Amino acid sequence: MNARDTTGLPVVVIGAGPVGLAAAAHLLERGIEPLVLEAGPVAGAAVREWAHVRLFSTWSEVVDPAAEKLLAPTGWIRPDPSTYPSGADWVDLYLQPLADTLGDRVRTDALVTGVSRAGRDRIVDADRERQPFVVHVQHTDGREERLFARAVIDASGTWTTPGPAGADGLPALGERTAAERITYRVPDLENAAVRARFIGRRTAVVGTGASAFTALAFLADLARADDGAGTKALWLLRRPLSDSTFGGGQADRLPARGALGLAARTALDEGHADAVTGFRIESVERDSDGRLVLLAEDGRRLDPVDEVIVLTGFRPDLSFLSEIRLGLDERLQAPLALAPLIDPNQHSCGTVHPHGHRELAHPEQGIYLVGMKSYGRAPTFLAMTGYEQVRSVAAAVAGDFQAADNVELTLPETGVCGGAGLFDTPGADQTGGGCCTPAPRPVQLTTPAAVPVVTTTAVADVSAGGCCGA
Repeated sequence: MNARDTTGLPVVVIGAGPVGLAAAAHLLERGIEPLVLEAGPVAGAAVREWAHVRLFSTWSEVVDPAAEKLLAPTGWIRPDPSTYPSGADWVDLYLQPLADTLGDRVRTDALVTGVSRAGRDRIVDADRERQPFVVHVQHTDGREERLFARAVIDASGTWTTPGPAGADGLPALGERTAAERITYRVPDLENAAVRARFIGRRTAVVGTGASAFTALAFLADLARADDGAGTKALWLLRRPLSDSTFGGGQADRLPARGALGLAARTALDEGHADAVTGFRIESVERDSDGRLVLLAEDGRRLDPVDEVIVLTGFRPDLSFLSEIRLGLDERLQAPLALAPLIDPNQHSCGTVHPHGHRELAHPEQGIYLVGMKSYGRAPTFLAMTGYEQVRSVAAAVAGDFQAADNVELTLPETGVCGGAGLFDTPGADQTGGGCCTPAPRPVQLTTPAAVPVVTTTAVADVSAGGCCGA
């Protein structure tokens, strides 16, 4: 293909989640036509899978400004900005109306299988940057399509690629064959079939982020139910317990986020969960009854459990970008300039510096990984971060680099200093020190109607796991 003018082509946005739809709104605000490709059957497909979980950010923090402007002429009214939406609320009251307003610019059941430069594979230099991007799409009816774009914004997230139980980043031996007793999502315990799997059972919870806190709180609530006798959680941590294990608590500027760690601590204090520290899973075996036995690298062997909930974070799917020249940090799989700013060993959600198109750029000009995917394997992400990312990226695509470089974002502190608490050093405690914010006024939240009520504190969670999420 000869070089061609790409300015008349759309910008392809991969993923119709919160950040992808916000990207489309910002592009339209700039007079640029977006084309949003969503692998799922509806917009917000990933969020719908955790509809039963409440966010720990309020409505004021999860509605993008450009999206709100786009919605305003339709008569849309933002929900009470001080309240906390569930995943279902976020979809029904914001994401779906936004997708409806975008209309045919959002295509569902459209799985992106590859991105490249037209007529150029990864190794070809000649005239590369003058070629449009080519995006291969597979539809659920088997039809394949080849689309051209002036730029590509990948907001596909990490929801479909959760981390395994194995401590070395690989599935533990036997983990795959035990799949029917392992889940990688916070279970919806209001669903009768799901509830039956856990009630009166012994469940191992693997992970230390907000999703793990939520699972522990949900299981503790199940144990408190009239029919919950025998329900017990076993919390497996790869590192020792310290104050930082439970997050910032009442020192967190997002009170509902702090409440998550307090709920997990209460589950332990009330005896509904037991913690096993320094446990790095090496293999999963079965006993004579088919229950799962977890073995650690140090030789420890736990008593059998009925179910395992693995909440060890997520990782980006880079397979369909194999023909694109990406510049990614070798550890986090995040853009090279962004990685030092979000390293979870150094930063918590509230200490991440503002960043935009320059930090998100790659050697292949015109492609951007945004939203949770931009963070690679780092867990510390907030929706408002993604919204500012795509505002900057849209301005850059439009050629307004003054606006693109003017990145402003103030994130709420976690109350956890020096990082997200991912250190393995025994006794590492990150709750003290001058970087933490004063304790805000505690709040009492209610869970969504479809979620069992946690009697000790509110439960709020995230779309993509980790310490921050939405």
